[in-house]
Amino acid sequence: MQTNLVNEIDKIQLVEVNMGKRDNFFNEDVSIVLCGQAGQGIKTIELILVHVLKKSGYNVFSTKEYMSRIRGGSNSTLISVSEKNIKSMSSKIDILIPLDMKAIEHVSNRISDNTIILADKTLFKDSKYQIIDIPFIKTAKEVGNKIYENIVACAAVLALFDNGLDYLNQYITNKFKNKSDSVINDNIEAAKKGYALGKALYDDSIVKINIKHNPKIKDDYFLNGNDAIGFGALMGGCNFISSYPMSPGTGVLTFLSEKSKDMEIVVEQAEDEISAVNMGIGAWYAGSRALVTTSGGGFALMGEGISLSGIIETPIVIHLAQRPGPGTGLPTRTEQGDLEVALYSGHGEFPRIILAPSTIESTVKVTAEAFNLADKFQSPVIILSDQYFLDTFYNVKDIDLETKITNHIVKTDKDYKRYKLSETGLSPRGIPGYGDGLVCVDSDEHDEGGRITEDLDVRVAMTDKRLKKLELIEDEIIEPDFIGSKNYETLIIGWGSTFNVIKEALEKIGNNTIGYLHFTQVYPISKKVKPYLEKAKKIIIVENNATGQFAKLLTLSTGVEIHNKILKYNGLHFYLEELVEKIKELLGGVIKR
Repeated sequence: MQTNLVNEIDKIQLVEVNMGKRDNFFNEDVSIVLCGQAGQGIKTIELILVHVLKKSGYNVFSTKEYMSRIRGGSNSTLISVSEKNIKSMSSKIDILIPLDMKAIEHVSNRISDNTIILADKTLFKDSKYQIIDIPFIKTAKEVGNKIYENIVACAAVLALFDNGLDYLNQYITNKFKNKSDSVINDNIEAAKKGYALGKALYDDSIVKINIKHNPKIKDDYFLNGNDAIGFGALMGGCNFISSYPMSPGTGVLTFLSEKSKDMEIVVEQAEDEISAVNMGIGAWYAGSRALVTTSGGGFALMGEGISLSGIIETPIVIHLAQRPGPGTGLPTRTEQGDLEVALYSGHGEFPRIILAPSTIESTVKVTAEAFNLADKFQSPVIILSDQYFLDTFYNVKDIDLETKITNHIVKTDKDYKRYKLSETGLSPRGIPGYGDGLVCVDSDEHDEGGRITEDLDVRVAMTDKRLKKLELIEDEIIEPDFIGSKNYETLIIGWGSTFNVIKEALEKIGNNTIGYLHFTQVYPISKKVKPYLEKAKKIIIVENNATGQFAKLLTLSTGVEIHNKILKYNGLHFYLEELVEKIKELLGGVIKR
């Protein structure tokens, strides 16, 4: 067996690789892209690599783009490793590992003269690209099955870091602990063979990754957006989730389902989104703290439920995971296209709060706070995320886990009035069975006791009462983050998942006349925002949609027109290099330092 392995290493073909024209040594960062068909296990390779690399002490960033197919098509995953903590997506490909014939073509616009392609050349006999031939398939078959190709490829990549197989073998043993010993042993054997193939490249100085690693990084938190929202919901006291699966919002449902027994969460996969939102409202009415997670098409069906929450003043927290529409659109891609439907969904006039978490580390606290806000103001709270954010992993050192659950339920007396008029607009919220009073709610207009009425004066009083809560909400707005010089001439604006890519783009540009204002709460808009806009000589807004939805909302809220927009709506998030160039263009190509 060992002789065969040595022979295969000797047979590695370097096809017209001109070592004088490209640098195959990576000392600060490296961008690795895996590409293949749905069903080939790209996700498995990603999860193994990112967790093993992070455990080995590297800063790791990972994100993916994929087609809406169970099998076939072309999917790709980016894994960036750096001596610095990186949190945005790069368009460059340093090392490409294509697992099928269409993979290279799928990412061809990102391949440069410096891209190293590691592939099984039997798949690319007529390729115009320079390929370093690694017999992934043949090696997997030697172990016993082509299915081991993924483990062979993982190990080959890890060998380029020259850190050994210990963490990979631990991962394999844990992952397959419920399988037979033969499955574990075969995977470990596949890893050993794959590592030898990659180590041959490293030892012969063909490809070397010498990025510094720090043992302390292995203790970092390593989450994606789904995990962060799920943990935030738990911190906010979530004990009930009702949803109908719809990508990319399903990940939060799955996360909380896995935690349901340990955390005593009631999980209900509803028959449709209408049932899901009504179950959530019913759970809040009964005293639970409920979450509903969905995507654009599902949220559209929840409009009447959101309006119901508005009139009966029963809280609800809805996670809206954005993807491109209209209709089914691009169901597995990303976009910030649902701000306006979140803002205007539900007939009639009533207050709501819309949050758009910006970083994985802040999302936990923001999501937890959504439950407190819903409870306090007895109104819908909508959390806007998107596919890119939910599917992106990176390591973070600190997460604020100190959010305190605030509960505003009161014990009722026999004279209890659910909709008692007050100067603040907030009525005492009781729940059935807690106290002596009757908790009466009605989706028709109602009096203080919750009884249906068509008294026109009562109608005005109740509408005013509900809208008055907006004044209280404005006192507790999450203010936007400002970064940069206070003496800015140009103001960049972003919201939600664009935070990191804008921040890193501005760091690369290095212009000290730019200020950056980023919003985590997108409605209501703080009254403190207008002076920021009025001070700027030029305003540039960055959005992942086609019409500048947040720009329109800012104008509506402040009266300040925003003319310079960087918009992307092809289903992908912004690449760092792409955004740097677009900002430079709008700055007139002149960079002041």
